[in-house]
Amino acid sequence: MSVALAAVLVSAEDLAAHPEWRVFDCRHDLKNTEYGRQAYARGHIPGALFLHLDDDLSGVKDGRNGRHPLPEAESFARRMTACGVDAATQVVAYDNEGGIFASRLWWMLRWLGHDRVAVLDGGLAGWKRSKRTLEERVPAVEPRDFTARPQDMVVDVGQVLANIQSDRTLILDARSPERFRGENETLDPVGGHIPGAVNRFYFDNLDDDGCFFKPVAELRTEFAELLAGRSSAQVVQQCGSGVTACHNLLAMELAGFSGSKLYPGSWSEWCADSLRPVARG
Repeated sequence: MSVALAAVLVSAEDLAAHPEWRVFDCRHDLKNTEYGRQAYARGHIPGALFLHLDDDLSGVKDGRNGRHPLPEAESFARRMTACGVDAATQVVAYDNEGGIFASRLWWMLRWLGHDRVAVLDGGLAGWKRSKRTLEERVPAVEPRDFTARPQDMVVDVGQVLANIQSDRTLILDARSPERFRGENETLDPVGGHIPGAVNRFYFDNLDDDGCFFKPVAELRTEFAELLAGRSSAQVVQQCGSGVTACHNLLAMELAGFSGSKLYPGSWSEWCADSLRPVARG
């Protein structure tokens, strides 16, 4: 199968046929942050390098900018350079959590102007289902020159606050319905959601097994209903800390709705200031 440079998803068969692609293992557990490294060491897709959500895909926290603020563009560019990524490199990201952490890398690379990036549909589970092997060896890669070209794909807390009363802006919250309602909040000190936000649980982008993405036509119908006539450029994506929101960004891209933006600080930044309004229920 010939894969377009800007493809959103690739299959295990696609990946196995292209050993020259740069693969990244993004497995993570928010409550056990060493899980990903340990799982990678026990076995990963051949040729894959490991990226850690906190250390590689996030920046420095200051107590007010959320649990997973974006890293500085040049800092992340240096990491990609060390990992052997340049403008000609096709990148594929995967995890074992339905694609939520792989989607973060997918979005970050596009944010920095690198469109040659896709997510492995089905992740590690899909790879295993296709009866393909894992390896423990950490590959050696030659550095390449990655140049960051930041795109206009981000909104800050001030922009969100200024537009919460506007019908023109749709805020999509990717957290579970319980956390959106303010129930069973275990990750952030305050439960609830940004006033006016609409809940689109990232898990609803996946099939019944929580493994593969739903068919494009199904995703297109579901997101068109949510948009209710708005353009995708009027959508702001958020979640708890700017991670699972990337899953909705990917699903919308897959469905043909490009151009929505990420609020990276998301709920964890929003609720850090008690003066910002909170909705529940």
